[in-house]
Amino acid sequence: MFNKMLWSVGLLLGLAAATAQAETADRLKSLVTAEDQVLASLDTEQLRDLNVPLRKSFPQIRYTRDFIAKLPKASGDEQWRCLAEALYFEARGETVEGQFAVAEVILNRVKSAKFPNSVCGVITQGTGRKYQCQFTYTCDGKKEIIAEERAWQRVGKIARAALDGMPKTLTNGALFYHTKHVSPSWSRVFRRTATIGVHHFYRG
Repeated sequence: MFNKMLWSVGLLLGLAAATAQAETADRLKSLVTAEDQVLASLDTEQLRDLNVPLRKSFPQIRYTRDFIAKLPKASGDEQWRCLAEALYFEARGETVEGQFAVAEVILNRVKSAKFPNSVCGVITQGTGRKYQCQFTYTCDGKKEIIAEERAWQRVGKIARAALDGMPKTLTNGALFYHTKHVSPSWSRVFRRTATIGVHHFYRG
């Protein structure tokens, strides 16, 4: 009799726990749904003010100029400026997808222990030693002038979106890239992960 009572009590406790878990799951689901609805109602500037990754506002990413044109005019701090300049001087003639791919490499390097831990640090690594830098435009001895305003506005938006959390899935974690018309020695050692536009991408 006593064992039967214990079994009944255990059953009731189990049912109560299961009910509580189900109610908790329902409440969490409702909260997540409400959060998604609120986020969907905000524009990119409001999301940025809340420090929310912009990918939440881009349910369907399209690597096209039309998609980029609909984004708000971009601005930012020194890190944004460094990334925008790198995209302008390294890839402004590329497709939007190709420009995002170059941005990925730079941001992948920021996260890698093999490189400096800031965007500007990655881009200026080796600057001051002619043709020994990571990004040629920073050490080729030429004065860098931003003369194409439309291209600058476009890469600025791409840099802003990349820094704000656009998914980095184009290059499969690449840390290096080069144009198709050159063949650096390291390209025969590193594993190629993608080819986008005029660039090949590699992991080190």
